[in-house]
Amino acid sequence: MEDNGGGLSSRGRFLMIETLFTQALGLVAPWQVEEVIFKPESGRIDFQVRFGAAIHACPACGAAAQPLHDRLARSWRHLDFFQFEAHLHAEVPRVACAGCGKVTQIAVPWAREGSRFTLLFEALTLMLAPTMPVLAAGRLLRVRSRRLWRVINHHVSQARVPNSPQSPSCSR
Repeated sequence: MEDNGGGLSSRGRFLMIETLFTQALGLVAPWQVEEVIFKPESGRIDFQVRFGAAIHACPACGAAAQPLHDRLARSWRHLDFFQFEAHLHAEVPRVACAGCGKVTQIAVPWAREGSRFTLLFEALTLMLAPTMPVLAAGRLLRVRSRRLWRVINHHVSQARVPNSPQSPSCSR
């Protein structure tokens, strides 16, 4: 008997997959998975993420409902999905603020500014670092150890800054 996907059209099945990965990645509106590109022969899965709003608060001054200026293509390595490397790709909007006059990029909720890894990938890196050599962690994560050292050094530096949100002495 042929499975027709529960009566769903191919577009309906795609929307289910898109919704599944949007939720699995922890994305909330206006961010959503727009496209999933699965390449089993190369051992990876790519997610194209879309910002679905035309306005946003200014990241610099907080002025509400500012128009988007443009979008810049960015990519991040994410935790593997099963045995497949996962990568997020998004055209990240910049806001043109009428209030302060600045053009500022919106922060993405899945990565810290300037990082090419998601926060979850960085958290796994930080969990592995005290338990094994960074070179071994790099092999396990399939990332050059030099890139992992940058993540580790960033977070250690942040933890040493007095009154930093990541500092152990900072009261929360």
